[in-house]
Amino acid sequence: MNKGLAIALLVGGIVLTVFGISATDSFSSDVSRFFTGKPTDKAVWMLVGGVTAAVVGLFGIMRGAKV
Repeated sequence: MNKGLAIALLVGGIVLTVFGISATDSFSSDVSRFFTGKPTDKAVWMLVGGVTAAVVGLFGIMRGAKV
């Protein structure tokens, strides 16, 4: 994996995770949680996608490091 791509995935994953956490605390998520017991699908997918991208990016950085 290209090191630049790995760094971009890591940074994008962190940003997406932060937005997902913010979306989890939003009013629409509170309403959804009141009726269904879980946050909105958008918040969940942003969290899952962000964590996945961050892990893949971190793996790509670690794999590319030659010690």
